[in-house]
Amino acid sequence: MPIYEYQAAGHDCCDYCVTAYDVLQKLSDDPPKFCPKCHNPVRRKISPPNVVSPTPSLSQSNIEKHGLTQFKKVEKGVYEKTAGKGPDYITGDKTP
Repeated sequence: MPIYEYQAAGHDCCDYCVTAYDVLQKLSDDPPKFCPKCHNPVRRKISPPNVVSPTPSLSQSNIEKHGLTQFKKVEKGVYEKTAGKGPDYITGDKTP
């Protein structure tokens, strides 16, 4: 559910709605028209969204910092290490 900010729509306001207050509500809910404390009119405040990076950095230093190893495919069944600790190559050869 999104969090919306509301603030006083006019000059008559209380300490609660003078700057802004948050309301967690469903998209289908009607927006509040009045401050719950002073009952004066309020309006929704337009705020920038809080955007979070979807994935961590895949830089070589970040991979090594977290103790991981990264490989890239060189050819069919052969992978070469590009970051971290571990074998320099991984091959799909199965020798008995």
